[in-house]
Amino acid sequence: MPFDELGEISPHLVWDGVVGRVVGAGRVSFAVIELQPGTVVPEHAHENEQVGVLASGSVSFRIGDETRELGPGGTWSIPPNIPHEVAAEQEGAVVIEVFAPRRDDWDALQRLEPSPPAWPGQP
Repeated sequence: MPFDELGEISPHLVWDGVVGRVVGAGRVSFAVIELQPGTVVPEHAHENEQVGVLASGSVSFRIGDETRELGPGGTWSIPPNIPHEVAAEQEGAVVIEVFAPRRDDWDALQRLEPSPPAWPGQP
């Protein structure tokens, strides 16, 4: 389907405190990922290239051996198979990411009921 509303997409439960709403295409996945305050995404690596931007909140992001504190507008680029982890600060965070190839492994994750996203400007 070429059009959808973010709040109508059933989020994937990626980790405790982390949900991702995914728009899949033929070769890439576009995801809006919401991190609850204080949530830590543990170190992991995957074959997918990953690029993103922080839409709201603040995070501490480690890619390989480099760590950065990021605020809204901060970006990142992660090559395949590079270990990385992220921790949301007290206000939580919303990130927008693109993965190539698609994150087909997320298809096996638990899906939650659609709900309004924690998107800037949303009620």
